Amino acid sequence: MTEDHRPRRAGTPRVGGDGELEVFAADEQGDVAIVLERWRDLATDVLTDLGVRGAVELSLIFVNTDEIAALNEEYLGSVGPTDVLAFPIDASDVEVVSGPGSASRGPSRQEVDTSDLPLLLGDVVVCPAVAFAQAPTHAGNLDDELALLVVHGVLHVMGHDHAEDGERARMRAEELRLLVKFHWKGPAPEGFRQEHPA
Repeated sequence: MTEDHRPRRAGTPRVGGDGELEVFAADEQGDVAIVLERWRDLATDVLTDLGVRGAVELSLIFVNTDEIAALNEEYLGSVGPTDVLAFPIDASDVEVVSGPGSASRGPSRQEVDTSDLPLLLGDVVVCPAVAFAQAPTHAGNLDDELALLVVHGVLHVMGHDHAEDGERARMRAEELRLLVKFHWKGPAPEGFRQEHPA
């Protein structure tokens, strides 16, 4: 039996009221062709596996480099495009996090009323053009890179972080577990590198 090391936000509900989990996906870029339904389904599978139930919503948005660079600068104070940003919404401790490991406090929020429909988990914003550029030196190929970024962003929305070594190891182990289960549906391919840009 393995111990569950996934971090949890104390008092943060992950079950909405009556209804079903919905992942809203949008492709707002034209640089890299993607199959939107595939990535929406991956995000849905990950949330379900993490115990999310009921009327809960997450947005998964694919944007161009200019848009993600603007978000990166506005919310993290970093210049230039990044691969993925996560914006948790209904959480007792809201943070804005990016793929490379930066984090900054978001606005204070009131406690979430679980009877309020739906529970809004937040937004995951992915830049396929950055994924395409970094894939050969990170996950190995574009398909695995996009899968890693979607899983990574969803885990951030769910409260995972990688600012410290122990957190990073737990988050990477969880990413790999979810990729094996839902992306490859078997062992990780030889040569898969589970890295993020510095």
